[in-house]
Amino acid sequence: MPVSSLHDRLQQLDWACIEQALDQDGCARLEGLLTVPQCQALSRLYQNPGLFRSKVIMARHGFGRGEYQYFAYPLPDPVAQLRQLLYPRLVDQANRWNRLMNIDAHYPPEHCAFIQRCHGAGQLRPTPLLLQYGPGDYNCLHQDLYGEHVFPLQVTFLLSQPGTDFSGGELVLTEQRPRMQSRPQVIGLKQGDGLVFAVHHRPAAGARGPYRVTLRHGVSRVHSGQRHTLGVIFHDAL
Repeated sequence: MPVSSLHDRLQQLDWACIEQALDQDGCARLEGLLTVPQCQALSRLYQNPGLFRSKVIMARHGFGRGEYQYFAYPLPDPVAQLRQLLYPRLVDQANRWNRLMNIDAHYPPEHCAFIQRCHGAGQLRPTPLLLQYGPGDYNCLHQDLYGEHVFPLQVTFLLSQPGTDFSGGELVLTEQRPRMQSRPQVIGLKQGDGLVFAVHHRPAAGARGPYRVTLRHGVSRVHSGQRHTLGVIFHDAL
């Protein structure tokens, strides 16, 4: 994946609208960030076990059905480039959210500096992952928290074509506000689209100032075919 082409597509996105959507809903689409050939190439990586540090069969742990693999270091170039180029686009939002939520954590402008912080705290294992779902598979609502140092935003990319490669398998987000019932969102993505969303919580405006809203994400049941997604998480794991 040439850095210049990805950089150009990132430049073309309306980042003011993305920031507004994140503040309003805790998520925002990155439409068409990956090309179809790039999606297909990333999906094929799943069949190369040498690229991964571990494989998780969800049913064994009560996570749902399906499976995923965490990449090992060094990350494949496309995955490393996505991590390195997306982080600077999101770091100002992350720092602003922490100020609003009175969280005493400030993220450096470059991803390499943040990863050094994670590694200094013993969070040494890379967290980007590829997920594979077949008929009947699903992912329970969860949060991707792996240690003390957590970057509050992550990105998922749909690598398969809805309606052609698979059916069902919608991305689901829920928000839990204090003393209120959870609000669900069902997100329809196209092949190559990304979704940036809150890992754990986000600030929401209240009558007495900002308060924290807790988010979880999952995937509804796949009805047919095979669904691949790439998860780009910016903190590493213990």
